[in-house]
Amino acid sequence: MIVTPDYCVTMARYNAWQNRQLRRIVEAMPDDAVRAERGAFFGSILATLNHILWGDRLWMAMFTGSEKPDVGIPGSVELTPSVPEWATQRFRVDGQLLIWAETLSALDLTGSLTWYSGAMGQEVTRPVSVCVMHMFNHQTHHRGQVHAMLTAAGQKAPATDLVFMPADGPWP
Repeated sequence: MIVTPDYCVTMARYNAWQNRQLRRIVEAMPDDAVRAERGAFFGSILATLNHILWGDRLWMAMFTGSEKPDVGIPGSVELTPSVPEWATQRFRVDGQLLIWAETLSALDLTGSLTWYSGAMGQEVTRPVSVCVMHMFNHQTHHRGQVHAMLTAAGQKAPATDLVFMPADGPWP
């Protein structure tokens, strides 16, 4: 399976674009609306956004040695206490992710990664390329849930198609 540095840059840009659109929407929503139980896997819009942020921080820690979140999956939904705090941390992580992607070489995307998976309760070894694809897929999967919750909440959900991402940015 071949994952290239260019793929990573494209997906990091896509991630930042999507999160910037979501940030504008959720910052304008009432707090109770972003915290409302909506029947999604992680419950609310904010809880799901927190879980995505948690996942990105966890994967970036494994790829770069940066600091891991100090909570597991159950605590991921409370990673930040508010939309403004989520937005601040999201902006930082999106920038870190883009810098990481822009500095990758093809060699960085080879080999295997071994870690202890709390979700599986065991040590796991997978190709780095699969882990990178998973990180980007995880973001997209859960943002789809947020999209559905926003629509159900009466919000105009943002464009999500990769082919419609502006060619000249956006940059975090």
